[in-house]
Amino acid sequence: MTGGQLMAAAERRLAPYWSMTRSQVYRELPALAEQGLVRLGKPGPRSSQPYAITAAGKRTFSRWLTETPGRDTVRNPTALRVAFGPQHSATQLRTLVSSANDYHTEALAAAREQARDAKKSGDSYGAAALEFAVAYHKAALSWLKSAPV
Repeated sequence: MTGGQLMAAAERRLAPYWSMTRSQVYRELPALAEQGLVRLGKPGPRSSQPYAITAAGKRTFSRWLTETPGRDTVRNPTALRVAFGPQHSATQLRTLVSSANDYHTEALAAAREQARDAKKSGDSYGAAALEFAVAYHKAALSWLKSAPV
């Protein structure tokens, strides 16, 4: 898969509970190739560069799965801005909370749909991860109701 294809696949599967950027993917692929974890394929149209995971890459991935995941990183841009509420106008705060409410409402609906689809297809592990996203967006919406505006 090319970097763009990997990014699209990751967005479909992981985006509800794990964020990444295109620049991260494109930055890491050459590093993974240098380490022998992926190999370069034949360049495709418009000089697109496909990669394939190597046996060493599969072993490294398997090892990674067994490692302790570490602590969560909480980074919520709305909460950060609310923390500086006195520096906002009332209109800015209302707009901030309204926009966040719209985003989490849409994201909640999408995560619920993806979780239902995962369950229907028999992907109980994917569904479990997607239920985290559902709970996260519900929590965010609940918090937004109490945010001072």
